[in-house]
Amino acid sequence: MPVSTDLQTRVLPDPAAMLTLVKPVTWFPPMWAYLCGAVSAGTTPTGQWGLVILGVILAGPIVCGMSQAANDWCDRHVDAINEPGRPIPSGRIPGRWGLWIALAMSVLSLLVGWQLGPWGFGATVAGVIAAWAYSAPPVRLKRSGILGPGLVGLSYESLPWFTGAAVLSAGAPAWEVILIALLYGIGAHGIMTLNDFKALEGDRQTGVNSLPVTLGPERAARMACWVMAVPQVAVIALLFAWDRPFHAAGVMAVLIGQAFAMRVMLRDPKARAPWYNGTGVLLYVSGMMIAAFALRGLA
Repeated sequence: MPVSTDLQTRVLPDPAAMLTLVKPVTWFPPMWAYLCGAVSAGTTPTGQWGLVILGVILAGPIVCGMSQAANDWCDRHVDAINEPGRPIPSGRIPGRWGLWIALAMSVLSLLVGWQLGPWGFGATVAGVIAAWAYSAPPVRLKRSGILGPGLVGLSYESLPWFTGAAVLSAGAPAWEVILIALLYGIGAHGIMTLNDFKALEGDRQTGVNSLPVTLGPERAARMACWVMAVPQVAVIALLFAWDRPFHAAGVMAVLIGQAFAMRVMLRDPKARAPWYNGTGVLLYVSGMMIAAFALRGLA
């Protein structure tokens, strides 16, 4: 498709393309995880609602949005193969504007994170470093089908959960909170693996060794399912051990729902991975909030 004259001569980015660049659809998981952390802290947020709202905005639109902008800039050559209509390869965000937006949002992330105290700021620094380590050369951890999804899973689920609990507690969260947050971050590795299916061809051509590339769609999908399921089984066992049987049963119920969705997805992983990311993931994050309520008052 020929590039229009408007795109060839564009100097400033299209505002709608800038919103597309930061991908609002991706903001929900870290925002939800921050809320899970706030709930699991076991404190009543009276007088702290400002910290809750600011943390949610930081986790989603700012840090996650920044990571998406950084990833699109670093992936502009891959996207030219997979999705040439994206803002940067299409020319709707011209020149080096994609890089400048990602850098400006990195600075904004740190400024907002500073308002959340030392624990919130430290977590924000870790999130910004993780975003660039995932996407930018020479580190570019997304080239690894193990390290890349693992880093994103921990950054999307474990880190904001820890941050929400730390900010509301004004200190280090209880070890039980950290353990559950870590388990859900590990399980999110499988979600990120399924997300890699949409970039299969471009990853193969540009040397990104995602699991769908190295294992093939069928084996990668099966591995993703196990990686998602096993940490949730551990969560269920821990909740039973901590005398939270009703919460454990709730997490078990959503895991059973995921198992049915996994069976559907495994019939045609390449075609149905996006469907699972909109169905099974909703059940996954529902279990996170159930576990968060179980943690209240444990420590």
